[in-house]
Amino acid sequence: MDLYTAAERISRTFLIGDEPPAIGMHGIIGDGETCALIGVDGAVDWLCMPRFDSPSIFASLLDPQSGGTFRIAPVQRPFESLQAYDTDTNVLQTLFRVPGQGSVTLTDFMPWSDDQRSSFHEVHRLISCPEGEVEVEIIFDPRFNYGTDTPKIRLCPEGAIAYGSQGEHLCLAVEKKCKLETKPSGGASARFKLSAGQHAWVILSWDAPFPEPIYAYRPFEHMRATRRFWRSWAALLKFDGPWRHEVLRSALTLKLLQYRPTGAMVAAATTSLPACLSGDGSRNWDYRYSWTRDGSMAVAANNLIGYRRDAHRFFHFMRNTINQRGQLDLMVTVDGQDIPEEIELSQFSGHGGSQPVRIGNAASDQLQLDIDGAVLDAALMYEQSGGIITLRLWRHLRNLVEHAIKHRGDPDHGIWEPRSKPTHNVHSKLMAWVAIDRGLQISPVFGSPSTFASWSQARDELHEEILRRGYNEEQGTFVGQYEGSEVDATLLLFPHYGFLPASDPRVQRTLDRIQAELQEGRFLHRYHTHDGVDGKEGAFALCGFWLAEALALSGQVDRAIEVFQTHLGAANHLGLMAEEVNPATGAPLGNFPQAFSHLGLIQAAACIDRALQLRDEEADIDAQCSEEPE
Repeated sequence: MDLYTAAERISRTFLIGDEPPAIGMHGIIGDGETCALIGVDGAVDWLCMPRFDSPSIFASLLDPQSGGTFRIAPVQRPFESLQAYDTDTNVLQTLFRVPGQGSVTLTDFMPWSDDQRSSFHEVHRLISCPEGEVEVEIIFDPRFNYGTDTPKIRLCPEGAIAYGSQGEHLCLAVEKKCKLETKPSGGASARFKLSAGQHAWVILSWDAPFPEPIYAYRPFEHMRATRRFWRSWAALLKFDGPWRHEVLRSALTLKLLQYRPTGAMVAAATTSLPACLSGDGSRNWDYRYSWTRDGSMAVAANNLIGYRRDAHRFFHFMRNTINQRGQLDLMVTVDGQDIPEEIELSQFSGHGGSQPVRIGNAASDQLQLDIDGAVLDAALMYEQSGGIITLRLWRHLRNLVEHAIKHRGDPDHGIWEPRSKPTHNVHSKLMAWVAIDRGLQISPVFGSPSTFASWSQARDELHEEILRRGYNEEQGTFVGQYEGSEVDATLLLFPHYGFLPASDPRVQRTLDRIQAELQEGRFLHRYHTHDGVDGKEGAFALCGFWLAEALALSGQVDRAIEVFQTHLGAANHLGLMAEEVNPATGAPLGNFPQAFSHLGLIQAAACIDRALQLRDEEADIDAQCSEEPE
């Protein structure tokens, strides 16, 4: 229990009654192909099998009544709950304290196999009793195909089998002491007591024909192997600055969001968790797909902290997808296919009653011209970190540069995917400039610099155009759209991409204006312009980390630390972050956990750490100079 002695000093203790957990009251486990969200009440509230974007089998996160759940928890309520990850792993432990009885610990993990594509998908759950005697309940109530298919449950000596109408099999293996009984409303349950020193295993297996005896699963061996993998992987971290723990937790989370067979990264583990402060579901989207710009950010973030192999795999997925499809798409499925049509699921009430619940994503049909720059930026980082750009790949990259040049004058939907008409977004123009600039830096390997003279001219012309049309002379700042008047948080990225130095007065005035106009309380909105979607959204976590990075680059290191620390506070008790934050309460909003937020955290932490190092070096030089005799 040493873990909890340490974790209790930094984690929140929850009092669990009958209310379902909120968005942030969850941990995540995974096996590199799918993941499960587990609430502080011991319930698997979200799980899709066999991969991230498969139909759900447990979705009480989106509908407590009909979504399906798999809960292990004390019978007596209320009880206290404390959740923490086993050190440097994605093995989740939940401690339940039951007044007058004792305590039990629930250890959850999905076995991590060394196979590139796992041949099995399992959730292993160990219940142990360190003190007292506690009555525990198991509720096994799967609902296949997004809650539309209540499976038939057949009990057997080793547990239970759930049969779906489409031939799915879901097996539950339990210790002998956990005798299951079917429930009239569906599913099965069991109640049993554990005394101090006793334990029981419960194992969920996807697509298995029948449950085996518990010992046949070798659960302790899988636990050791899974812990060993995560600790070995965590030891590769090359970041010793402040917030090392938070950076590592972000890296571990991103690793869970990567689809091992291809190297793709999903934007988030969930769909349709509400980002709207008004409580409706107008901003409920499906994020279980791979976005090109997310992959580019993952290349950068992983390189910054020493995970070069993972960075290369993110880039290889982008490369392979372009090779296979012959084009660059802003998002694809985890195996590089078309995104499904966006539809609404009327059977789900939505998280907290927030409807609709959507699967698929219509933004895949949008024109987002910033993705050319995202890929070229990632390609340059890939080459600089030891990757080899082949002639075949260069031909694709060259086409992307030419595409950016050809369409730099076109309006688009841009990075924020509004459901309104295209505009001339300054961020998209910036990323077109990045595409040309990075292409020019790569090009000498493949031809004479004179061959690319037209690229240099296009880059310079676009630079001048952005300075002219993306800058509002009257207000003295850059703006989000050409000839516009409103600011957008993407303007914080000018120094990040090297378009202008952070010391440029125009950049500084823009930085000040963004804080004055987009900040609400301690957090930052991405914009205040209408985007074609109803409902007021929360503050955007990624934008807060962009602000911290921009402040650090401009020399305002103490202010950068303040902003960064504030946004660390938006993480939940496990260090996991959603897409957005309620600026009034700090509560997570939107899909969870969100790759964007954790990528921004890593990049901002690395930037601030570097700024601190430079400040220390300058202080040392000043001290040495003051000691020299005149």
